[in-house]
Amino acid sequence: MQQWIHIVGVVVSVFLAMGIGALVRRLGWLTAEADASLFKLVIRLLMPCLILQAVMGNQSLRALENLALPPVVGYGLCALGIGMAALIARLGPGLTGLATPEQRRTFAVCVGIFNYGFIPIPLVQGLFDRSTLGVLFVHNVGVDLAIWTIGLLVLTGSLGRGWWKRIINPPSVAIVAAVGFNLLDVRPETLGPVWRTIELLADAAIPTSLLLVGATIADELRPDENLYTAGRTTRIISWAVGLRLLILPAIFLLVAHYVAATVELQRVVVIESGQATAVFPIVMARHYGGSPGVAVRVVLASGLLSLLTMPLWIGGGLSLLGLW
Repeated sequence: MQQWIHIVGVVVSVFLAMGIGALVRRLGWLTAEADASLFKLVIRLLMPCLILQAVMGNQSLRALENLALPPVVGYGLCALGIGMAALIARLGPGLTGLATPEQRRTFAVCVGIFNYGFIPIPLVQGLFDRSTLGVLFVHNVGVDLAIWTIGLLVLTGSLGRGWWKRIINPPSVAIVAAVGFNLLDVRPETLGPVWRTIELLADAAIPTSLLLVGATIADELRPDENLYTAGRTTRIISWAVGLRLLILPAIFLLVAHYVAATVELQRVVVIESGQATAVFPIVMARHYGGSPGVAVRVVLASGLLSLLTMPLWIGGGLSLLGLW
């Protein structure tokens, strides 16, 4: 019971931080004009520092099974979700509420791309050790690759020129560098004040990210309301929630049991099993000709309902697999 209470507490604290982000947006304390600068700060500085903190000196990331398998699992889980959602979207507007190709493509990408950073990171930090956090970052390399290959292909019909450049970003570079330093046995404590500075900046990564996520959701609460009837919205949400929060989590737990080769990777997959759809597909839908209205509905519905389902999947999965 104590572990379950701890999971619920961590989940609620994450959503409270996002709610504060939405509130400060409404109050005008965090303006939309500041988003681009803060996002660059998170991606280019704070998140790389958090990655360095989690990976360097991490003994578990000197094992091949924690370096090679997690990206494969991350890519596979994301691709599986997108594929299953794409098949459901083909059932027709009468059943799904998805009336246009843009809506169907957006639905598939939204349901398939689960939260893999801003929410799982604080959950792993609150429940486990640095070893598991480091494996989560390596796992996320595969998720990133899936987003910019199969995700972009489904949403737009093509990869487009220079798609590979999006994979080479500051977090991915930080992961490669940190893994290299770790394999060379570069000890963090030898860096002195530099390492303490990295730790200070790393501590700011997740709070800043969650505030930005909350502010983004606040901006999207009322998009294209005239295009969605209550019936259509209900059908879209029902299929999205059923797949993202009920069917896929069960598959994730099977992968954790039968595919994940280490305790750290099992924990990561169990944490991901309870996740709602990621917020980033809203940005993708806006930028790549998708349906932001569908994206927002899927993100908000799955996010709110995951407050109930996330502790159940994570707590149940950790108990069943003996990972406490």
